[in-house]
Amino acid sequence: PIKTPTLIEAIKLRMYEMGLNQTKLSELLGVSTSRVSDYLTGRCEPTLKVAREISRKLNIDADIVLGV
Repeated sequence: PIKTPTLIEAIKLRMYEMGLNQTKLSELLGVSTSRVSDYLTGRCEPTLKVAREISRKLNIDADIVLGV
């Protein structure tokens, strides 16, 4: 069976598909570039507000974003 991607994997895939770098993603989500870097390296998880933006703006299933 195919495993569900992690949030980090899903974000990186969407960034690639949408041609986004960390700076553009930070602008899209309304967070700092260092915060985006923290999300992508697993140093921290997004707040609920940012998680909602990730789900909406990157079209990532909410279950993946919330780790359900």
